[in-house]
Amino acid sequence: MAERDQVRRRVFGTLFTNAVLRWESFATLMVTMVLFLGVGDFQLLGATLPAWSWLVLGALTEGALVLSTITDPEETQEALAREFESKYDLATIRNSVSRERLRNAMEYRRNMLKLAKSHSGAMRVNLIQTVDEVNTWISHMYDLAQHIDGFESNELVERDLRMVPQQIEKTRVRIEREPDARVKEDLQRQLRQLEQQKLNLEQTKNSVKRAEIQLESTLASLGTIYAQMSHLGTKEVDSARAQRLRLEIQDEVASLQDTLDAMDEVQMQKLGL
Repeated sequence: MAERDQVRRRVFGTLFTNAVLRWESFATLMVTMVLFLGVGDFQLLGATLPAWSWLVLGALTEGALVLSTITDPEETQEALAREFESKYDLATIRNSVSRERLRNAMEYRRNMLKLAKSHSGAMRVNLIQTVDEVNTWISHMYDLAQHIDGFESNELVERDLRMVPQQIEKTRVRIEREPDARVKEDLQRQLRQLEQQKLNLEQTKNSVKRAEIQLESTLASLGTIYAQMSHLGTKEVDSARAQRLRLEIQDEVASLQDTLDAMDEVQMQKLGL
């Protein structure tokens, strides 16, 4: 909730700034100053009003302009879209395949917003809510991409993936050749530890493979959802279909979360001896 409140405040600030910087605001300011300095006192409904009344009227006009901007659903949605995309800097994703999939996902989302704007009433509300669900979807995709980057940039894990199997083989050879029982027992304990380390390393590697597959399948599902949205009409029955789309997205989000949880669990395991 705190994050949502921060987003609302930032969006409000963006809308307010946009309203103030619009050409209409500049025109209002110029006209107000011309009337204030050039006309001065004026007659209105038989009463003489002082020159500063122009400033009041200008302020009221500007206030109405700002209010119309910050309450405009179109403006709000555009600001929310920009705010959402600004959270995810795709340039920081080092894996080129992951980065391209995220870029495509963002493109699908932008086109979904366009589709939502082409509708009205309950259908539009349902489609906007669908896009909100997609936001969570893309957020999880971004997290997966970061996990993949984290694994690929971990030189220690890469080294151990190469070295630990070699250490295991060498330890087995030493066990076979070692005549001393106590030394052999120590080597067997070391072998068990190396084998556990190898298992953990393989689980980590497999979790990254799962993440890569999940990213690919999620993008395909996102394309399917977009295609379904494209064929929605304006009938009430299509509103029900839009609600079913949201349920499908929620299922996909749950699947993404499961993959993230599995990766976190594996990466929290002790990889070293």
